[in-house]
Amino acid sequence: MKTFQNPILPGFYPDPSLCRVGEDYYLVTSSFSYFPGVPIFHSRDLVNWKQIGHVLDRPSQLPLDGQGVSRGIFAPTIRHHEGVFYMITTNVEEGGNFVVTATDPAGPWSDPYYLDAPGIDPSLFFDDDGKVYYHGTRPAPEGEKYSGNWEVWLQEFDLETMSLVGDSIGLWRGALRDVIWPEGPHIYKINGMYYLMISEAGTGHEHAVSIARSESVTGPYVGNKANPIMTHRHFGREYPVVNVGHCDLVETQNGEWWAIGLASRIYGGYYRNLGRETFLLPVIWEDGWPIMSPGTGKLEMSYPVPDLPETKPVIHPACDHFTEDTLDLRWNILRTPREETYSLTEKPGYLRLKLRPDMVTESTLPSFVARRQQHINFVASTYMEFSPTADNETAGIVLFQSEEFNYQFVSTQNGGNNVIQLIKYQAGEKEVLAESPIDSKGLYLKIETYGQDYSFYYGKSQTDYIPLLENVDGRILSTDVAGGFVGTVIGLYASANGSNSSNTADFDWFEYVGL
Repeated sequence: MKTFQNPILPGFYPDPSLCRVGEDYYLVTSSFSYFPGVPIFHSRDLVNWKQIGHVLDRPSQLPLDGQGVSRGIFAPTIRHHEGVFYMITTNVEEGGNFVVTATDPAGPWSDPYYLDAPGIDPSLFFDDDGKVYYHGTRPAPEGEKYSGNWEVWLQEFDLETMSLVGDSIGLWRGALRDVIWPEGPHIYKINGMYYLMISEAGTGHEHAVSIARSESVTGPYVGNKANPIMTHRHFGREYPVVNVGHCDLVETQNGEWWAIGLASRIYGGYYRNLGRETFLLPVIWEDGWPIMSPGTGKLEMSYPVPDLPETKPVIHPACDHFTEDTLDLRWNILRTPREETYSLTEKPGYLRLKLRPDMVTESTLPSFVARRQQHINFVASTYMEFSPTADNETAGIVLFQSEEFNYQFVSTQNGGNNVIQLIKYQAGEKEVLAESPIDSKGLYLKIETYGQDYSFYYGKSQTDYIPLLENVDGRILSTDVAGGFVGTVIGLYASANGSNSSNTADFDWFEYVGL
């Protein structure tokens, strides 16, 4: 029997949502303060996914100015209705809840239709009588008597005006009394019944999926006696897959049911450097209720493949030679590009980063081009041409969790002498862990990682790497130390550290290999 391996999207791809259009499946995830926003993927077998673009790829769609890395875009939902795709989400500090539309999921998508809707985690439900309903999560009407005292609510949505109409209705507060953060709601109509599936208990270790049903879309909703229908909170903190939740359901054209959801792989203790990843799990129905991962009741790392036509795995080249006029879809920058931070054309075949005043330790627009860490063990390397002209000028590779927690492996000057440094930022405090003199403009940099041991090497060629520092503790790159909602990214970086500079750093290639 052929099987597949979880996660289906490894690395920082949280809050997944999907929809089916005929034999095609489309999936989106949260992107927080990274630009472009909301990566969108296509599949025909639910296992092998190819990124076809970003939903939010223009500054007019995605104002992220000044937002911390774990702010920005929360919990998108994708739906399809009568030839139109709808993606609804929250920009938590700029505009709130909004909808964008497209007839081609690869884009272009419209500019946002902002909604007069409180709270976060919006979704849309298209009923078979032609009515459309917005549902999301908001503070309970009596006020937050405790943190996380929220409710799932519903209001009719007018497609003509792209606005909410009529009165809003509170639907459900979750399966447990006084549960915190009922969120990620999705409504489905199945065999004449309305099902409301949510996550509850927060996005951390206690994350859980619960479901209720009603004969009317407006309720009352009655919870499943078997709730929660998916959680790992009872397995303890040594179980290798944790914080399972935020699921979305889909029925295949062959009548099977599947769910996608987020979870995290821990390693080196209870640490989650990879962030929340996207997993796939089977669903069956018994007595009018869904059973997730039947037989075990837990999210497994492997299942038999769906009964769908098999497609070839998506193979990404390990090395990016920067030969195109645009960046590969796997690359992102931090926040909205109000000015140019990089160029792929000024020096053809190179990624040129401009040394601007902005730094990755600030909530601004650094010259920083990053991709996700997707493996527990990996090697990342690059060839960089850079000649610093002052002590403030720096360029290299950054392992980035947040503005306050990161490692910077950079070429710079110290007292007028060219050096390579490994800098640790922990809780915003800077510490130079290692430094060595260098005399070459062209420099090879390599980070080799096994679990929580990150080792840093440099050299004049790929055959004479010199260790700068080995087996550095990577646990500061976990949300369990840094806080927030994102996973680690690996970025190419250049900065004048608060000063103005016309200098640039050129990267000939970047290679990432999972081990």
